[in-house]
Order: sequence, then C-alpha cells, then structure tokens
Amino acid sequence: MEFLSHSPAETEALGARLAAALRPGDIVAFLGGLGAGKTAFVRGIASQLAPDAEVSSPTFALVNEYSGRLTIQHFDMYRITTMDDLYSTGFFDYLESGCLLAVEWSENIAGALPENTLFVRIRSLGGDGRAITFEGKEAARIEAALL
Repeated sequence: MEFLSHSPAETEALGARLAAALRPGDIVAFLGGLGAGKTAFVRGIASQLAPDAEVSSPTFALVNEYSGRLTIQHFDMYRITTMDDLYSTGFFDYLESGCLLAVEWSENIAGALPENTLFVRIRSLGGDGRAITFEGKEAARIEAALL
C-alpha cells in the first residue's frame, strides 16, 4: 500500500499516525534520498511519543535521543561505511535497549538490521510530493493501524 504526501506537514502527520502503532523495541528504518522527508517523518513520530523533543537530523552526532512516553534513539547512518563504523555508534547496544530506533540511511547498514525491522521507503514525486510505503514483516500490522 502506498501513502501519498503533498507536503512536509503531511509527511509529519503520517509519522504521528504511525506512532500510535509503535511499541518499545521497534526498529523503523528509513530508505530514501537526500531531502526525501526522513527527518520530517521522525519529527511526526516524536510529536506523539516525545512531544518536547526538538527533532533534527543527527548527521554529525550520529544518534540523538528523545525522551518521552517512549524513548526514541534517532540514528543517521549516512557516513557509516564499515562494520567498525557501525560498532563505534553503539548501535548493537541500542538494539537491546527497549527504545524505539529510528534509523535514517538504513540502506548503509541493511545487513545489520533484525528481521522484524519496519522499513519506511520515501520516494520523491517532485516538488513536495512523496510516495511512502512500508516494507518488512511488520508492514501489514502498521498499514492496518494507519487505515
């Protein structure tokens, strides 16, 4: 199933709707190019789970933490190119933390993601338009929650 967004605000709103279906320990991995709306989607999730958070891309920090009803660990894997790089982020420790993991540029660590990862693919349609699809074992559960 494909969800369409016509603006960053709509992308955030879809993220906010998704938040209701997320559980401790879930992993949400984002796929999409530069400027696709990955951070906007995470901002929407955080608006429901950690409403006081100031969400920004963790490009230089590699991981930002947002505390609230559910703690979110927000990763940016753009600069991760080796397993040593990935280990240096502490990513594997976070997998056992019970936090929600939101992983931008997840294609860079595809082999390290567990099989229960929910993938959110965001594709530009030109301008502010986006096509958003959910993939993986959790996709059917998430799509049902969003309808």
